[in-house]
Amino acid sequence: MNADAQIWVDADACPVAIKEILFRAAEREQVPVTLVANQFLRTPPSRFVRALQVPGGFDVADNEIAQRVTADDLVITQDIPLAAQVIAKGALAMHPRGELYTRDTIAQRLGMRNFMEELRGAGVDTGGPAAFHARDKQAFANQLDSWLAQLRQARKNP
Repeated sequence: MNADAQIWVDADACPVAIKEILFRAAEREQVPVTLVANQFLRTPPSRFVRALQVPGGFDVADNEIAQRVTADDLVITQDIPLAAQVIAKGALAMHPRGELYTRDTIAQRLGMRNFMEELRGAGVDTGGPAAFHARDKQAFANQLDSWLAQLRQARKNP
């Protein structure tokens, strides 16, 4: 892992609880966290946390992240196509509920996303995502801790 790796957040739909975990991790581990959104975002005063506001529009924030991400960075997103793009660049992608997207799982996730989109297009009510629970927050924190441990190791042994 690259010792200069950083965290990118697709922040428009990221739960507040996840942002708070990331803010604490940024300070504790001194890792840069950049929130990207098409709206103003309030961030804590920190040299490790910044918000990048992009113009409104379809996938503008996703495209900005995909353009800036580098190998070994971590991207927090619910957007499956963005996750596929960052994985292709050698970065990691994680859902705010703690699911780590991998080269092995992303094709299946893209297929399911496209299938559900077709159903919705045909007028089928597919429901929405389940409510965000404490167990989701814990799963996210656990996955983030694993990534941060790898980052700490890379910083010790450059």
